[in-house]
Amino acid sequence: MRLLLVEDDAELVDRLKAFLNKAGYVVETASDGVDGQFLGLEESFDAVILDLGLPKKSGMDVLKSWRKTGRDMPVLVLTARDAWHERVDGLKAGADDYLGKPFHPEELLARLEALVRRNHGHASSQLEVAGIQLDISRQIVADAQGRKHQLTGTEFRLLRYMMLNADRILSKTELSEHVYEEEHLRDSNVIEVYINRLRQLLGKEVILTRRGQGYCLPSSSGQVI
Repeated sequence: MRLLLVEDDAELVDRLKAFLNKAGYVVETASDGVDGQFLGLEESFDAVILDLGLPKKSGMDVLKSWRKTGRDMPVLVLTARDAWHERVDGLKAGADDYLGKPFHPEELLARLEALVRRNHGHASSQLEVAGIQLDISRQIVADAQGRKHQLTGTEFRLLRYMMLNADRILSKTELSEHVYEEEHLRDSNVIEVYINRLRQLLGKEVILTRRGQGYCLPSSSGQVI
């Protein structure tokens, strides 16, 4: 899953990026409102963590700009702990949730994962598609026969993205963007290697190949689109 973190506190950014990377997220960053707004408009993200107190352009104006242009990715707003009016204004402007500073990273992660799940129509903390169950917190998958497999970081990020986007045909480029950070983007053929690893764990029929288009993980009842 690909996140945008817009925050001007460099020390906080470093801590959060390391924490979120370990939790299986690809994190792109911006340190001011102008760069953050541009990235949110031009690139695709599964969710955004947005501080309101940004240099050059306020987080509130950035959020309003995104929503005005139809950008509907989930946004978790960071505010000062006692700034209740900022939280109200942020929610009115289109924020999906807020978190007051200072905060525990574990709470941010829990709120973030809830936003991502709901945005893809999943309420539970465990993803289940076509008999496959993915334990997000432990990065373990259970196949249709109930056998459990510990996933590597890349396998986990790839499978989670495909399960959250079940029935969609996903190109190698899109998968690579949501599995690797921009400065570490791999040749798209590497995605094929990890697709084959997942097939070895879960069964060849679990992930379909659409020649010239990409891959799809079909749900038991969904339609491939």
